[in-house]
Amino acid sequence: MSADLYERLGSATGISSLVDRIVDAHLANPSISTRYQALKEDPDRMAQAKRHLRDFLGEGSGGPEQYQGRSMLEIHRGMNISDSEYVAVLDDILKSLDAHGVDEESRRDVLAIAYSLKEEIVGV
Repeated sequence: MSADLYERLGSATGISSLVDRIVDAHLANPSISTRYQALKEDPDRMAQAKRHLRDFLGEGSGGPEQYQGRSMLEIHRGMNISDSEYVAVLDDILKSLDAHGVDEESRRDVLAIAYSLKEEIVGV
């Protein structure tokens, strides 16, 4: 493929839609929904979290966005996220990518990025 990951994900518009779907999936997933409940109850925090996720995914996939939030380690420190919760998040992401018609190569690329962050998220 000649397009970079950012373009394959649909650029800013596609990533924004994808983030909405991922967050909705997390909220509906009984394995992890309690982790997201505080965001659901605070629209300002939800908007900020989505903005950070859009920027993080945009920048990480080669787009012009600039993520200016905390590091993954800072965000997840003290949360003691389990391996099973991490897998549930990945499953939601992959299902969301599938629902958006994202090709297999791009799904693998996103999964590789997510796995590269595992040590900064799980059990910290």
